Amino acid sequence: MIAFIDDHRGAYGVEPICRVLPIAPSTYHAHAAQRADPARLPARAKRDAALVAEIRRVYEANFCVYGVRKIWRQLDREGIPVARCTVARLMRAMGLKGVVRGKTVRTTIPDPAAACPLDRVNRQFKAACPNRLWVADFTYVATWGGFVYAAFVIDVFARRIVGWRVSRSARADFVLDALEQALHERRPFAGSGLVCHSDRGSQYVSIRYTERLAEAGIEPSVGSVGDSYDNALAETVIGLFKTEVIHRCGPWRSFEAVEFATLEWVDWFNHRRLLEPIGNVPPAEAEARYYAQTEAQALAA
Repeated sequence: MIAFIDDHRGAYGVEPICRVLPIAPSTYHAHAAQRADPARLPARAKRDAALVAEIRRVYEANFCVYGVRKIWRQLDREGIPVARCTVARLMRAMGLKGVVRGKTVRTTIPDPAAACPLDRVNRQFKAACPNRLWVADFTYVATWGGFVYAAFVIDVFARRIVGWRVSRSARADFVLDALEQALHERRPFAGSGLVCHSDRGSQYVSIRYTERLAEAGIEPSVGSVGDSYDNALAETVIGLFKTEVIHRCGPWRSFEAVEFATLEWVDWFNHRRLLEPIGNVPPAEAEARYYAQTEAQALAA
């Protein structure tokens, strides 16, 4: 309504237009004065203007995937007090939305003839400390040059991605490469009680994969056939990857584009993405907090 008066005031004048429209001339002039001098804006409008800039900054700094809850949590971490409903109202006015996860796609090809380890997890995806339980899975990404595949190894304690690999083929070699990266990153020792859980895909029950786990002193664990709940935590992380990177930034032209985007996302996920199940902190911060507490307890003893 204000914009309409601005557009036609030169031809008809403000007061004749206001007599037709349900608005008083004084109201229009008050709005015009506030636009000319922002110091006249009410306190709420001034606060909203400052928050809009902060909300956009957080939104753009986090791959434009955060919704109301995550932006509200991040602002709180930065010492910016704001109500969640205020963030929701301003994001709605700004036209900003968080990504919404879509339907998952089954990529596991079970090998019924292969001997499988027992399920040592039984859907209890909890760990008292790092390097007690890892979960592994992979997914596919369609590109202009064909399918590529991305494998991940996740430490359950803080949901940190400790190993990943992107490949042009879904052979056992590429999931083994992700495992090798995890072993290099974490360097578990034999007898530590570490369990590596996966689904019943042929890549994860292959002889080379199980032998490498045995060499590293890691107990293998495999879920049942065709049941995503038996590897729910890995499915969750892969779902975030597909939602926050693959579906949002596609279409993908090449293998190299997917690999570089995965590299960026893993770094962001481990060091900056807030995860509600671990207290709305990034995985790296949760692990650092655990080690600091352990060191303090050891010194106190």
